Amino acid sequence: MSAEATLYKDPGAFAVDATAEAAVASGEVLQLPDGRAAVKLGLLAAADGDAMALATEGQFTLLKTASVVILKGGRVFWDRSAGTATPLRAAAGGDFFIGVAVNDAASADTTVIVDFNKQPSYLVDLHRDAFDSATVLTAGTPTNVTLAGETTMSFSATNEAQKLDLLSRLSVPVAIPMILEAKFAIVTAADADVGDLSVGLANGTHASDADSITESAFFHQDSGADLNLDAECDDGTAAEVAATDTTVDVVAGTDLEVWIDARDLTDLKYYVNGVRVLSTTAFDIGDATGPLKALFHWEKSANDSLGVVRVSHLAIRAMDLAE
Repeated sequence: MSAEATLYKDPGAFAVDATAEAAVASGEVLQLPDGRAAVKLGLLAAADGDAMALATEGQFTLLKTASVVILKGGRVFWDRSAGTATPLRAAAGGDFFIGVAVNDAASADTTVIVDFNKQPSYLVDLHRDAFDSATVLTAGTPTNVTLAGETTMSFSATNEAQKLDLLSRLSVPVAIPMILEAKFAIVTAADADVGDLSVGLANGTHASDADSITESAFFHQDSGADLNLDAECDDGTAAEVAATDTTVDVVAGTDLEVWIDARDLTDLKYYVNGVRVLSTTAFDIGDATGPLKALFHWEKSANDSLGVVRVSHLAIRAMDLAE
C-alpha cells in the first residue's frame, strides 16, 4: 500500500511527538487533538504504544479523490473513509481541513501537493468583511438573517416583487487574477419559477433583475419547477453568454459548492462540486472594466410564493501569480 502522504518540501522538519494508539503507517494522515492535520514521519510504521513523530507543517504530496478538480490555493480536506484529499468537505464522516493546494490538480490527476495547516487568505470573505444588503419591496416582510456561519434569505407570502442580496464592499480590479468560491442551497423553491438566484462576480447589484447588471459572471437558478443550475456571463458588450444549463440539477436543502476561475477573464472556468461544467462554452468577460465584487442576489416577480435560500461561504481569492 502506498503512503497517503509523501514529503514534497520540508519547512524545517517541525514535528510533534506522540504515542500511537493503534498501528500507524509511514506517511499516514492523522488529526491531532487540537484539530490540526499531521503526517507520520519516518520510513517505518509505528505499532500500538510506540513513540512517533508527526509533521504538522510542510508540503506533502497526497493521494487525491478521483474525478474532482482542486484549484491552486484552494481549501483541501481529508476524506477519512477514502484516505484521499478532496476540495469538498462532507457533512458527515469526519472529514477535516488539512491545508491549501500548492498546485492545480486536474480531474484525472491521482495526487495533489498540499501545504499543511495553511489557510487561504481571501481578499473578500462573507464571514469577515462588510457586505451591503439592499432589500427591495413594495409590500411584505422578506428577511435577510445571518446566524451561525450562514446567511438565510426568505421571501414573504405577499403577492409582490421582492429582492434580497449581499454585495461585498471590497472589490477586485479586473487586471488582477481571481477565483470566486461559494457554497449555497435553495432551501425552499419559489413557485412557478418566479424566484431567481444569482451567485458570482459582478460590478454591482440591481433592484429587481440580476440579468440587468452590466458586468457579471454568475451561476443562476430559476427557482421552482426548473431545477437547472445555469452559468452565464456578461461584460457589458455584445459578448454576453446567456444562462446555459450546466446539467447539474438543484436539490432543495442540499448545498452546492461552486467556483468561478477568473484567473483569465477571457476564459472563465465554472465548477460545481469540484467538477468543471460547460468546458466547451466560451465564457469571456475580457472587456469588463470592473472592479468586480462578490454577489448573492435573490429576487422574485410578483407572486405570493415563499422562497428560502442560504449561503454559508462567499469569498474571492486574488493573486499576482495566476499559474
